[in-house]
Amino acid sequence: MGIIGKTPEDCTVACWRPAELGEERSAHDLGRELLTGLPDDAINIGFEAVDRHVEQGHGDQIALIWLSKTEGRTAISYRDLADMSSRFANLLYAHGLTKGARVFVAMGRRPELYAAALGTLKAGMVFTPLFAAFGPEPIRTRMEIGDANVLVTTKSLYKRKIAAWRKDIPSLQLVLIVGDDAPEGCLALGPALEDTSSDFQAIPTQPEDPALIHFTSGTTGKPKGAVHVHEAVLYHAMSGRYALELQPGVTYWCTADPGWVTGTTYGIISPLVNRVTMIVDEAEFNLDRWYGILQQEQVAIWYSAPTAIRMMMRAGKEATEGFDFSALQFLASVGEPLNPEAVIWSNEVFGLPFHDNWWQTETGGIMIANTRAQDIKPGSMGKPMPGIHAGIVEKDNGGLREMNDGEIGELALRPGWPSMMRTYLHEQARYDKCFQDGWYLSGDLAMRDADGYFWFVGRADDLIKSSGHLIGPFEVESALIEHDSVAEAAAIGIPDETAGEVVKAYVTLNPGQTPSEELERDIRGLARKRLGAAVAPREIVFRESLPKTRSGKIMRRLLKARELGLPEGDISTLEVDEK
Repeated sequence: MGIIGKTPEDCTVACWRPAELGEERSAHDLGRELLTGLPDDAINIGFEAVDRHVEQGHGDQIALIWLSKTEGRTAISYRDLADMSSRFANLLYAHGLTKGARVFVAMGRRPELYAAALGTLKAGMVFTPLFAAFGPEPIRTRMEIGDANVLVTTKSLYKRKIAAWRKDIPSLQLVLIVGDDAPEGCLALGPALEDTSSDFQAIPTQPEDPALIHFTSGTTGKPKGAVHVHEAVLYHAMSGRYALELQPGVTYWCTADPGWVTGTTYGIISPLVNRVTMIVDEAEFNLDRWYGILQQEQVAIWYSAPTAIRMMMRAGKEATEGFDFSALQFLASVGEPLNPEAVIWSNEVFGLPFHDNWWQTETGGIMIANTRAQDIKPGSMGKPMPGIHAGIVEKDNGGLREMNDGEIGELALRPGWPSMMRTYLHEQARYDKCFQDGWYLSGDLAMRDADGYFWFVGRADDLIKSSGHLIGPFEVESALIEHDSVAEAAAIGIPDETAGEVVKAYVTLNPGQTPSEELERDIRGLARKRLGAAVAPREIVFRESLPKTRSGKIMRRLLKARELGLPEGDISTLEVDEK
């Protein structure tokens, strides 16, 4: 696909370059330069996100612009957000909660969510976001695993999804309902906050005190609760500044919902500690609305997901006509690998490429990134962040062997960065399996090229083994969406007596395209031309939609389970799909 070059001099946002950082310095040191800290080596995420800026004279800066579905536009300053979060912290203590209590939040993107998150952290308690579109069982399961003490939600969500089993969670002490009234046994958040003081000093939490629990789904079993600590804010600050160009005063929009780790780490914490002005859109994806927000709010930094980008591609360049995107200065993507075609398309349409990056719930922050200061190789994850040592490893005689450039193996990281998870709740053995011979094992297969760029191949359990070839589904999918008719693709391996496995692909088509045998042959022909006969799909199935998590990741393992009649595993994060 070649290289897309973008020098720092081409942009108006200042680049935080590796040369300035010193690539051999630790992530801890780099993060500490951006933060204040509290006396006696204490550090509190909530303090660093809002109170610090007020103390330093930036209270009048706009922290958050909330775009309601029905109520228009509301601008909230750093001082306002500090007061709201302090009231929430005081409210928790007034109801007998103490440091370390676990506060779960299930609601849409409303200002109260952000106040609750920051107030919980300032109070020295543990914040856990839940995606509002979850059904009753996923919410209940996570609250049971997390021993929830507090739930903040809306009246509608409570009645539809929680009320029936609330009393079955013995640890649950308090349910706060957004608005001015609440069902019996709950407390209305609006009046309660009005009656509570905004005078609160952030608790001097220690670096290893728990701060966040993020749940992540596995292929089997219940969701895993990854625990992160207050020290993680060091990496949240540094990675946001370096990978996403988050500078004080810029207007930034992360489209991820706070119910997911991206929407909390880079939709709440990282932007606020870097003192940006955040855009928060309450509505779900609507292309004209999104393009209008970019124009009207003069968004400079935009962090989105490959699924949304592919939907923009599907609508075509003509959908952008009449919109002014001249304020955009940096685009980034996360959630799943970004296909090369999407990088090239965005460069043509917006005049800027989307910069892909890689990380996991367990890593707590961006580990590998395409930064502004380096050329982009479309399809690559980029290079490791400063202070991060990444390698490609394979099992060898009971241990691990670090592999050479060009070889495919498991992507691994040297442990010790600040935002690394500290455990899985109640599953220490499962946590311990993530580490071996001084490496954190990601479960992702990748390759490093001679220039130090990392390339995603697939999850270890997604890898397709055909006639001695190791085939990564992402490579196949990227070739398929090069076809003008294809919007999205997913590739899996299915058993074959001769080859062991062969590739089967599922595709959705762009508007106006109709499935046919001729089109299927044409798409397979392009794949054979791009990939060769040994790698190209033997069969292509047309679908109206592909199964995805609610955060937008295509669930290949679910396609394979359904194809082979295997157990589907944890599908609590699955959005509605066509079987």
